[in-house]
Parts: sequence; structure tokens; C-alpha cells
Amino acid sequence: MTLTPRLALLLTLPPLMWAGNAVVGRLMVGQVPPLTLNFVRWALTALVLLPLGWRALRQPQRLWRRWPYLLTLGLLGVGLYNALQYGALVTSTPLNVTLVASSMPVWMLALGALFFGEHPTRRQLAGAALGLCGVMLVIGRGSLQALLAVHFVAGDLLILAATIGWALYSWLLVRPPAHMRGAERPTAAEGWDWSGMLLIQTLFGLLAAGTFSAVEQALGAPPIRWSAGVLAALVYVSLGASVVAYRSWGLGVAEGGPALASFFNNLTPLFAAVLSALVLGERPQVYHAAAFVLIVGGIAVSAGRAGTGRGGGAQRKDRDDRADGPGGRRGATGR
Repeated sequence: MTLTPRLALLLTLPPLMWAGNAVVGRLMVGQVPPLTLNFVRWALTALVLLPLGWRALRQPQRLWRRWPYLLTLGLLGVGLYNALQYGALVTSTPLNVTLVASSMPVWMLALGALFFGEHPTRRQLAGAALGLCGVMLVIGRGSLQALLAVHFVAGDLLILAATIGWALYSWLLVRPPAHMRGAERPTAAEGWDWSGMLLIQTLFGLLAAGTFSAVEQALGAPPIRWSAGVLAALVYVSLGASVVAYRSWGLGVAEGGPALASFFNNLTPLFAAVLSALVLGERPQVYHAAAFVLIVGGIAVSAGRAGTGRGGGAQRKDRDDRADGPGGRRGATGR
């Protein structure tokens, strides 16, 4: 697998937009309750996708046959991850949240080994180590004393749970059940292209997101404090951080595989640090550049030519499966 400029762009754009999503989520604290923010975000996303993917809804029997798998994707990718992320931002910072989420390579490799027969290579382990070193540089602001003094709060545990769920989601995208592979999978001509698949996931995910929001409101959450800033935030999270980022992530996962994509996810805290600094009027520091070098180095190492075993013919088979799976050329999705 070669890391082309196109693949690098596809896998870099989502972390940038998701870092912005974390900053926006933090800015919305006190203006939009977190679970309600998640529900409104995906409701607007569904409205955007409906004109593009409505054909996938024309044959309900196809949805019914696959509903356990589709509901699981919707729950993990739409209903759960961002609900936990926005909840985490109530007590944690965008930087801490994105840093904890950057442990994803560890969870991706662990889940791959435990449940999908995908054992990590030495290059992947080395890339994970380099990427985590970059993460530590950012979280410690270039200081070992600051790193040792970091305290994690309840929000960090919420985003950790979300990250594990997202790792499972990414594996399910590229290792779908038999009814979502090959000749059994509904085709793009039947409406199951990227927009149709993302619309289906969004609709299933809204079942969970709506339930979470209703419980939040029943427990006394304050109403939305509408303003121009809130409207702009909703447009960003529903279009940029959802439709555009998800489409890019789905294509990137399909071409490069979930393991490589997880290393690109380590760019999110770097982008979050820069965006947070810009919002606060602070200049990026030298350690940001050093962290960038380490994270990109981890990506480069992990993307190197694999050895024997699962790195050879099995990887080629995985790429063929990804072309037909929900994250493939005829599919959709991301975070």
C-alpha cells in the first residue's frame, strides 16, 4: 500500500474538521446541551443527505434484512461517539479530548488482533509509539513536568469509551457480514452509494441520539440559547464535520485500511491545539512543530511496506473487500 497525496489528503481532512468539531463543542457548552447538540447535528445532516441518498430507502425489505448491522453502525458512529464527545467537553478541554481519542491506534490494533485476526506488524507498533510520543509532547506542552502534572477528569473517561467504540465501528466498516459483501451487497444503482449508506446510518443513529436527547431534557437540561453563533456552529458540525469529513474518512479507510487511518487520527490533537490557540489568541509553540514531525513520522513508518503473513496477499484481499464494503468505493462513512 502506497501513501499517495490523494490518500494523505483524504485522511488529513477529517482530523482537521473533527478538531474544529471539538473546539465548537466546547464553545457550545452552556448554549446547547451536549446530547441535544448531537441530536440536532445529525438531524440536520439527515436533511442534507436526504436529497442525495433517498433511493436507498425505496426498498424497506433490504433495510429489514440488514437492520442489526446497520443499527450497530448507526449507534457506534452517530448515536454514541459524538454524544460521548460532547458530554466529555463539558468537563474536559478540546485538547484533552482529542488527545485521549488519539489512543485509537492502540485500540484498533487490539481489536484487530482479538476479533478480526489482524495481528500488528513491527512497523505498526513503531508507528504507534512515535505517534504517542507526539501526543505526549502536545499534552505536556513540551515540558516533562507539565506532562506529569496532567490530571484527567470524567470527560476523559467518556471520550475513552467513545474511542473504543469508534475503533470497533471502523473495523465493522471493512469487515462487514456476508449480506454486505460481494454480490449480496445492495448496489449503488439501487441507491446504496456513499450518500445512501451514510443516510441509512444517520437515520438508525438518530434513534439512539434522539433517545439520549429526550432523557437529557427530561432530567432538566436547559433549552438551546439560540444565536447567530449557535446557528453557525450547527451548520459547521452538520456539514463540514459530518458530511464532508465522513465521506473523506470512508474513502480513506477504503483505500488505506483502518490501521493506517487510525494513525492519521493522531493529527486531530495537533489541529485541536492550533485551533484552540487561534481562538484564544495564542501563537503555536515549537513543541507543536515537534509533535507534528513525530506524528507524521509515525504515519510514514506505519504506511511502509509490510512484511509477510497478513501483510501480503491477505492485505490485498482486504482491499478488495473494502471496495465492496460500506466504507468502500460504493459505500460511505466515517466519524
